[in-house]
Amino acid sequence: MAIELPSPPKIGMVSLGCPKNLVDSERILTKLRSDGYGLSPDYAGADVVLVNTCGFLDSAKEESLEAIAEAIAENGRVIVTGCMGDEADKIRARFPNVLAITGAHQYEEVVGAVHEAAPVPPSPYVDLVPEAGLKLTPRHYSYLKISEGCNHRCSFCIIPSIRGDLVSRRPDAILREAEKLVAAGTRELLVISQDTSAYGLDLRHKSFPLKGGGEVRAHMTDLARELGKLDAWVRLHYVYPYPHVDQVIPLMAEGLVLPYLDIPFQHASPRVLKAMKRPANDAKVLERLAAWRAVCPDIAVRSSFVVGFPGETEEDFQYLLDWLDEAQLDRVGAFRFEPVAGAAANDLPGAVPEEVKEERYARIMERTAAISAAKLEAKIGRTLDVIIDVVDGEGGATGRSKADAPDIDGEVHLRDAEKLAPGDIVRVEIEDADEHDLFGVQSPS
Repeated sequence: MAIELPSPPKIGMVSLGCPKNLVDSERILTKLRSDGYGLSPDYAGADVVLVNTCGFLDSAKEESLEAIAEAIAENGRVIVTGCMGDEADKIRARFPNVLAITGAHQYEEVVGAVHEAAPVPPSPYVDLVPEAGLKLTPRHYSYLKISEGCNHRCSFCIIPSIRGDLVSRRPDAILREAEKLVAAGTRELLVISQDTSAYGLDLRHKSFPLKGGGEVRAHMTDLARELGKLDAWVRLHYVYPYPHVDQVIPLMAEGLVLPYLDIPFQHASPRVLKAMKRPANDAKVLERLAAWRAVCPDIAVRSSFVVGFPGETEEDFQYLLDWLDEAQLDRVGAFRFEPVAGAAANDLPGAVPEEVKEERYARIMERTAAISAAKLEAKIGRTLDVIIDVVDGEGGATGRSKADAPDIDGEVHLRDAEKLAPGDIVRVEIEDADEHDLFGVQSPS
């Protein structure tokens, strides 16, 4: 008589916030899957729903609270984790029936809470976890978190109070994870942290042995070089412009690392940067941008900026616009300043009226869209490498060039792409462009 295995409890997951939260969600689900749990794509089929919250801005907190409310209404059995876990009293006051609340990257506590809420029937016959773990991103790209926490104390940010100071992972462990991801089908590794440039500082840039012989130093440049040997695109995010970033640019010129830097400048006015307590705000950024482009002409630089920071004057904002005209950044995001509970910036004088924030936001987006449109128009007629993300089944496909990170940058839209599949990397002739996207067709060569 055949053994009938009991059905395992199923877990639903709502993951909010940044890619670092997404990686946390993947790790939690991977551990739960290894413990025998199933996964549910909807509320109805879940025995327990996990809500991984974001607490960076008040608007993000409100979105998290709305997600918790929805999960409780649709399912009723909810465990809360993530950045808002530090505000357990606030969550319990509004949702007294949540099963458990844990903080950011507290994997063991989350898994323990799930085991208590919905224990798995014991079975020695079940082994359901793929070698690379479970992923919430498409198979062909993966976020690779290299550290937790941050040593900076920017006046508008509460991340250090939530996630603590910098804690770097060992480089050999990062490389082992990256190798597994590539072996499982990852074509693009997106390196993330709170401060990628500071990687290894807490490890005193110590060297660690590699499994195949040799060693690797816990340093951004050395790690990037080793990752570049894995036959995958390597994209660097959250890079502060410290002097040693200059050493990474030759790796881009050599093709080991994608010619792409995500640098959170946040502003350009020296007075505002000082009020923000931004690190490296005295760097001669424009000179360094020119030097980087001299070494690697195709380098794409993206950044984000805050408008309406307390004390920001029209003169400060115009300084930022003029700086952007000179910097000619490839991709720019902006957001309006929001006071976040616990942030030092809340106590600064000179609050900017909401209508002024809106007006400045509209102006910066208009200015940067014009810059982007001109830079993309210059790519018409070129042939670029493109990684395919989606094939629509009607002859079209959508992908990204080396200058485009998923979800935050532009896309490349292809015609006559019936034979392509997600994860393919193809040469594309660029035929047209708009403010943010490129359009083309696969090159016959």
